[in-house]
Amino acid sequence: MVPSREAPVLIAGGGLVGLSAAAFLAQQGVRSIVLERLAESSPLPRAAFFHMRTLEMFRSLGIEAAVRERSEHDFVPEGAVVAVDCLAGRVLAQIIPSLNEGVEAVSPCRRLFLNQPSLEPILRERARASGATVHMDTHIQAVQQDEAGVSLSVRAGSSATIERFRGDYLIAADGAHSGIRERLGIGIDGRGSFSNSVTIYFRADLSPWLGQKAWSIIYVNNSVFSGFFRMNRSAQAGFLAVNTIGDPKLDPQAAANAAVDVSEARLIELVRTGVGAPNLPVHIDGISRWRAGTSLARKFRHHRVFIAGDAAHTMPPTGGFGGNTGVHDAHNLSWKLALVLSGDAAPALLDSYESERRAVAHFTVEQAFSRYVTRTAPWLQTQHDFEPVVDDLDIELGYLYGLPGRVHADPRTTHGLPGSRAPHLWLERNGQRISSIDLTGSYQLLIGAAGSEWQRAASALARQFHALRLDAHRIGTDLGDPERGFAAAFGVSDAGAVLIRPDGFVAWRSPGASTQAEADLTRALRRSLGHAEAG
Repeated sequence: MVPSREAPVLIAGGGLVGLSAAAFLAQQGVRSIVLERLAESSPLPRAAFFHMRTLEMFRSLGIEAAVRERSEHDFVPEGAVVAVDCLAGRVLAQIIPSLNEGVEAVSPCRRLFLNQPSLEPILRERARASGATVHMDTHIQAVQQDEAGVSLSVRAGSSATIERFRGDYLIAADGAHSGIRERLGIGIDGRGSFSNSVTIYFRADLSPWLGQKAWSIIYVNNSVFSGFFRMNRSAQAGFLAVNTIGDPKLDPQAAANAAVDVSEARLIELVRTGVGAPNLPVHIDGISRWRAGTSLARKFRHHRVFIAGDAAHTMPPTGGFGGNTGVHDAHNLSWKLALVLSGDAAPALLDSYESERRAVAHFTVEQAFSRYVTRTAPWLQTQHDFEPVVDDLDIELGYLYGLPGRVHADPRTTHGLPGSRAPHLWLERNGQRISSIDLTGSYQLLIGAAGSEWQRAASALARQFHALRLDAHRIGTDLGDPERGFAAAFGVSDAGAVLIRPDGFVAWRSPGASTQAEADLTRALRRSLGHAEAG
């Protein structure tokens, strides 16, 4: 054994979710070690659809501009999601006429597409610049937990030497076939796989059919196959994901095996059929086989190990919810780990990761499946129950924490409801326009213009919780409210106050004044930090 390598948090998996976790932890001042089994990131242009809430998180890391610039280099911005029988044929449905229509009212950020090979270096650099360590080509051989932490036995590359890594906690973001989850004996539930799919990465000039159309995702449904195209900005390269072959109504089992023939001639034929151009020159760059299915881990935590991303939940790619949900897992967990490690929060706070994220993941998995059925595989309606499709905003921004019987709402109507994401409101600070979304990373207390007692209470708490950062802002004094929208946006009067967690979710609010402001605020903050109720 070589000498131990230690960090407060170890992360198994250096893809989208693992790197996001490392960056979010670094933002909170927590050092991590990332262990990735691949020697280098896959060069295949796996495109991902990133939602507003994810961009808000990237904004908090200071990388939103870099992510958007790269996206605009690779893809046509502000596109549409459509369904066609083929590119040269009929439009069957306008699923999303414009990618960002109406989003200005709910977020300072906009949806975008970006290849994961383009995004991951941005995240990796952000994490490393803040103190994270990333090891590639590492293979976890064993996991051991004790009362004080987690130990990993790791082999680097083809070396026979076993290295020992040690952390207080471990985040398992090692994918759908998570070795960590399997070693811990955590089972999964779900529908299993309902399509043996294939993604065809290719180069071909599709500009004659796409040159004048701002189409971001193009679903194809015809008698030969069902799937979807995603092309780059110049319409010269991209991929075709094929989910079913032929008519599933005649032979569902055969139709679901889209990867049965992956010969180059067959792949070229499928691309040509999807375009509607039988003689189109096509160059195949690569393929990946994958299974469309749903799964949800029965537990998201095993003592000092937390599972996140595809290790915790899998879903069809329809709607692009999988990667976003994993990033949100990491965001939810990172600030909690940071405060527990610093001693500001009780260890019980970490229990809320599973209770909050598992319910949201289950809801999102079901919504992804419903979209898969309605957009790609209507024949599955006879084989599975599925939930009614809810508005995308409910999934992207409207998921709720800790509200019995409620897991989502329209974010335009939550108005600062405890358990919901704090609403977006344009404010002013030092003459600069900022969003209320930008007030993140630590606890925030937003106070109405007439809420002087809340400001005094916040000052008293700052002395009581001397190591915890609590930023109090008097709206109209510390922060300008040019449209006087604070009270309505957050569901309080000018004498009220709202306590926001470091992840931007509302922990508590008082609609108006209180005769015991300090006691009320102390109780709310302690509860949010996982401390037992006094008395």
